[in-house]
Amino acid sequence: MVKRYESKKPADESPETEAPKPRARRKGTTGGKAAEASRKQQTAAQPAAAAPRRAGAGAESSGSGTDHGGEPLGTHGPLLDGRMHRPAAARERVGGADGPTAEEDAAKTGHLAGQFLIAMPSMGDPRFARSLVYICLHSEEGALGIIVNRALEGLSFEELLRQLNIEPVPPGRSIRMHRGGPVEAGRGFVLHSADWVQESSLRVSRAVALTASVEILKEIAQGRGPERGILALGYAGWGPGQLDREIQENAWLSAPADAALLFDGGLETKWQRALAKIGVDPALLSGAAGHA
Repeated sequence: MVKRYESKKPADESPETEAPKPRARRKGTTGGKAAEASRKQQTAAQPAAAAPRRAGAGAESSGSGTDHGGEPLGTHGPLLDGRMHRPAAARERVGGADGPTAEEDAAKTGHLAGQFLIAMPSMGDPRFARSLVYICLHSEEGALGIIVNRALEGLSFEELLRQLNIEPVPPGRSIRMHRGGPVEAGRGFVLHSADWVQESSLRVSRAVALTASVEILKEIAQGRGPERGILALGYAGWGPGQLDREIQENAWLSAPADAALLFDGGLETKWQRALAKIGVDPALLSGAAGHA
């Protein structure tokens, strides 16, 4: 599992978030004594109510111009498997080429795994304004995505390797660092091409996988690993039914994902190009939207 680490980003630009109270008992993680102490403090502070805890902006509205029942956009943490730090619902979609991918399962149920979410111009939450999100997992239990057009400042890949005691430094190759979302902003996730996977990788589609382990960083540092990829700190998460409601309320436009657009480095224009690929002019967008 990729350990927690800190960037030099000012605290007000990377809001402190909380993961929701899980439905099942978490397994132990390997985050060290400091992480264990932090978890105990958070557990002690949890209310007894069974409803999921909110993260980021607390009980405030998303600011997107719609009422989301007080739930901040993309700030719920889905049920996670602490041992491998990947969605517990995805345990059957890991490693190898056998079995359905998250995208293939989603296609049978009308869910959005393997697709883009494009923030509507009316999005008022600065964490998601003009954002492009790649959905890695979506089911009745919730959704998990990575923002793919937000660069991470204040922490380089080489500095990260030093913090994790991974050699060689400088590495044989590097990988772009992104701000993946407001949930668990101290966790690392590598979204990458599926030419390289390991047992703990979530196979989102036949072309894209998500891995959250130190092993993939070691491979990249050695000049190996997947051909393409980005390393994101944090993710965007939605509770049961929350993403569906937000799409119905026109906070997001969903569209087929494009691997070339997903991994290219033109972050400043990625939102506009995602819209252009589905024939949408941002200047003509109104509150009426949905699936492309």
